[in-house]
Amino acid sequence: MISFLDLKAINQQYREELIEACTKVIDSGWYIQGQECSLFEKEFSLYCGTEYTVGVANGLDALTLIIRAYKEMGIFNNGDEIIVPANTYIASILAISENGLIPVLVEPDINTYLLDEKRIEESLTMKTKAILVVHLYGQTCNMGAFNKLGKKYNLKIIEDSAQSHGASFDDRKAGNLGDASGFSFYPGKNLGALGDGGAVTSNDKTLIDTIRILGNYGSSKKYENHYKGVNSRLDEIQASMLRVKLRYLDDEIKHRRKIAEYYCLHIKNEHVVLPIIKDKSRHVWHLFVVSVKNRKEFQDYLLKHGIQTLIHYPIPPHKQNAYKDFNNLKFPITEKIHNEIISLPISGIMDFNDVKHIVKIVNDFN
Repeated sequence: MISFLDLKAINQQYREELIEACTKVIDSGWYIQGQECSLFEKEFSLYCGTEYTVGVANGLDALTLIIRAYKEMGIFNNGDEIIVPANTYIASILAISENGLIPVLVEPDINTYLLDEKRIEESLTMKTKAILVVHLYGQTCNMGAFNKLGKKYNLKIIEDSAQSHGASFDDRKAGNLGDASGFSFYPGKNLGALGDGGAVTSNDKTLIDTIRILGNYGSSKKYENHYKGVNSRLDEIQASMLRVKLRYLDDEIKHRRKIAEYYCLHIKNEHVVLPIIKDKSRHVWHLFVVSVKNRKEFQDYLLKHGIQTLIHYPIPPHKQNAYKDFNNLKFPITEKIHNEIISLPISGIMDFNDVKHIVKIVNDFN
């Protein structure tokens, strides 16, 4: 069986360094808000090209805290609207509604699955305060267009970079393409911890300082609370693991790109629609997503031949029970995408013999 993603094997290659990093933290006796987190924040800022990084507990918290901080800064208010792609993972939308703001769903580009910049202006109202762009599957959105819209209408541009560590647009990395960005270090990400973890990057010191305080119970000084904050901090052990894996991230991305290139060049099945890469975007292939009209038959066929696949994602947010108010909305492009997409195996360590086998099996499907 070719597994979709072998996390054990991915981490096994760094096993000795990970154990050494973990042991160092254990022996230090300092497990929260210590040197490892501080060093990771500096190293991740350097990697992304931003002035600041603050570690948080997970990717959802990263987005939620960005929006919450803008509220505390008086930039957002309850009832304001944030534009978000209709086909994103639900976390992007949860971060908006959790803060008392209104998510405004906008259709993606059918060719790239990314938020369609040409549809934004028709969705703007007097209450629109931001666009939350999602660099889905590892490809950056058309940030030149989105930043122009941000300037034109005085909107904050928030990046959901949960799937795009190391991706770039016009030679600038995700995390440094808007006003602020939220990252997830969930174990399956290109840069994955061995547990939950997340971060916010930005060049806005006031925003970062506010997020750091909010994530520490609303406190910048022990037992003094400026805000009704939360507990959302990147712990020392996960930070130490991420420091190890960050050193190898670009090498893993190179391997992912080679696999994706091979898939794109050699999959020749008329039933399988391959991904399209936008100009100026450097894809990091967190996921290799294809579209097949008879998806279930295709997935069953691959499984029969020992190839595990996943669907990202089977149910669009507006059809989820969590957002009943959206259930009657119609987003035909989003619904088509969610009904037809399927993700083929790809990782930073995947054997090319497996890649070639997958291509052969896919091409034999009819």
